[in-house]
Amino acid sequence: MGIKQSLKGKLSLLLIAAIALPLLGAGAVSYRIASNLTEKIEKQSGMNTLRQISDKLDFIISDAENMSVFIIGQRSIQSYLGSAQGDISLYSQNVAFLLNLASSKAYISNITITSDRGYPTLSNTTILHSGLPRLLESNADAYDPDKKWWTPLYENQTTDDGMKRVFSLVRPIRSTEKFQPLGELSVSVNVDEVQKMLQDAAWNESGWIWLVNQENKIMSSQTGEGLNQPLQSVLPGVTAMKGTEGVLTVAREGESNTLLYYTLPSLNWKLVGVIPTRIYTAQNKYVLTLTAIAIGVAAALAGALSLYFTAWVTRPLTKLARKLRDVRPGDPVEQFEVRSTDEIGMVLHSYNQLGGRIERLKSQLQLNEAKKKEADIRALQAQINPHFLYNTLSSIHWTALMNKDRQVAEMVGALGDFLRFSLNDGKEFCSVGQEVAHAQNYVSIMSKRFPGKFDSTFLIEPDMQGRIMLKLLLQPLIENSIMHGLQKKQGKGSVYVYGELKQGGMSFTVEDTGIGMDAEKLNSLRRMLLKAEAADAEEGRGADSSKSGYGLGSVHRRLLLHYGRGTGLHIESGPGSGTRISFTIPEATEGLS
Repeated sequence: MGIKQSLKGKLSLLLIAAIALPLLGAGAVSYRIASNLTEKIEKQSGMNTLRQISDKLDFIISDAENMSVFIIGQRSIQSYLGSAQGDISLYSQNVAFLLNLASSKAYISNITITSDRGYPTLSNTTILHSGLPRLLESNADAYDPDKKWWTPLYENQTTDDGMKRVFSLVRPIRSTEKFQPLGELSVSVNVDEVQKMLQDAAWNESGWIWLVNQENKIMSSQTGEGLNQPLQSVLPGVTAMKGTEGVLTVAREGESNTLLYYTLPSLNWKLVGVIPTRIYTAQNKYVLTLTAIAIGVAAALAGALSLYFTAWVTRPLTKLARKLRDVRPGDPVEQFEVRSTDEIGMVLHSYNQLGGRIERLKSQLQLNEAKKKEADIRALQAQINPHFLYNTLSSIHWTALMNKDRQVAEMVGALGDFLRFSLNDGKEFCSVGQEVAHAQNYVSIMSKRFPGKFDSTFLIEPDMQGRIMLKLLLQPLIENSIMHGLQKKQGKGSVYVYGELKQGGMSFTVEDTGIGMDAEKLNSLRRMLLKAEAADAEEGRGADSSKSGYGLGSVHRRLLLHYGRGTGLHIESGPGSGTRISFTIPEATEGLS
């Protein structure tokens, strides 16, 4: 017997797979967890480094902005820029002030104030060449003279520091009294100091770190390379860095790298650091080797144990299969000796009970067949009774006509037609004309029973007469109106029956001018209809429907069963204002036979 046919072989394969696959999965998960943990620690460390650098850069940015506010508010600066003519003493005083202010801050390259009136420029150092005017001119779209703005990189040459790359805070100076423009202030930050900050951050030796502005241009780097160039020039293919911080994967120099970025809170600039993936993946090789050895040993041991236990468990089942192999369906069920109480013993015990159960089922089937034949005979006998009733009513009808008792004749004739249509050989459907005629027969009988109590009006569209509908829907609704609305009313009332065609269906309404019902009673009746939708709802539940023929609950259920949801009864009523019951059904093209 092959492995595919042998239960032992199947169980062995399944057990080996059930043990080996989780082992392999556990090993893979363990390795993945170790790898992810190493990567996570490296990324977290890198992100913490970026946050520390960000704090230092934020201090410089905040200090420069606070310094600019302090300078603008100085009375001597305001006096110099707002005076009617240049004042050499104020000029010397302000230059000394700027020199003292900038001398204690190594990251401040220079502070420059230009006057709108053409007075000599105030600065803490002599500027031999400045790229700021040309930069402001080339960035006219981004620079707003009325607002503060952090510039991209440009070059400044001074007598103190020589040629330096800087970026500056540029903001307008206005009069503190009249808020009129007086000039412009620029506070320049030395990029070399920012570069030292990046170098001192102890970023990974094999990694790179940059400071980029909102246009993704490099403002500073560890090596000083790529300044004022787009980040894509050194990291081709880098995608958009969304959010304030995040992690991306980029390729550089043919190697996969992890990119970390963090946004400076004070500016929309980002610190971007790159860590080669090989730095933390190399640490996982030792873990991978140990995991592979452990999984291999465990899988071999699991395979040997699986084969042994499978042979031990399936031995009784093999013996049972040999005994059952020759059993045929027509033969008596052979009884087996049960020696154990485990699952195999339960199988043998159940099999022993099978023979007795089969015999009992055969006897029950024969009894059911006998009962069915008896019910068919009773149904055949029951069909004779309606014909006897029709003939008897017909005889009474002709006797009343011969005795010229027209009222009795009409009432008996209407009753005969009413019963004949109600039975109708068990047919479920009829034409609208037949349904309306049946309802009119019922109204005729009730008008003789309660003379002068009500009148009736049937308004049915002529085009509806030949269309097909489920029978015995209108009469229970009319009966409900007469017995529970009009009979309890003082004086004469009316019942109206409407039928009209709507798009894709037929709408029927039975309305009376009876006593109506209060809100509590109406809600109770509506709840009864909702319960009637359940499969186990009791027919005719509710005080108002239990005595009205088939009952509103029965009509509601029949509509739902034959036409589906949305076709049930809709009831409207109020105390003293009568009751209105309506339903809408789709047009039937079949059902009348």
